[in-house]
Amino acid sequence: MDFDFTLPGLGRPKSSRPERVAEAIQRELSILLQQKVRDSRISLVTVSKVQMTPDLKQAKVYFLLPKGESSSKALKGMERAKGFFRTSIARALNLRFTPELVFYYDQQNEEIERLEAIFSEIHQEKKARDQDNPDKSEESE
Repeated sequence: MDFDFTLPGLGRPKSSRPERVAEAIQRELSILLQQKVRDSRISLVTVSKVQMTPDLKQAKVYFLLPKGESSSKALKGMERAKGFFRTSIARALNLRFTPELVFYYDQQNEEIERLEAIFSEIHQEKKARDQDNPDKSEESE
């Protein structure tokens, strides 16, 4: 006698609707930033990704800036334009509820650059150490 230990609903695949809505919001925000926004604080902003909550009530919007630009000024500009963004998204996407937009500065590029600098420094130190002690590098091979 075989028992079925699966509970209803646990085996369902995750819905792809939040991902599709997130992609649509990212496209719409990118278009708005390129064509409609006049605020100089956010003229150079690039939307890197959007994450939706499963109930589609909130969208986390991550953005990037060119090197040397102030993320705090850009964040203030994005917050100020939030109403404009939501209105435009509501018109373009025709969702039942327009999600609340929460903006975050995406620090991923800075973190990658920091790690690359650390790895480069380690590589240089290893190269200098191998040049100082050529006998030990031959023994380890």
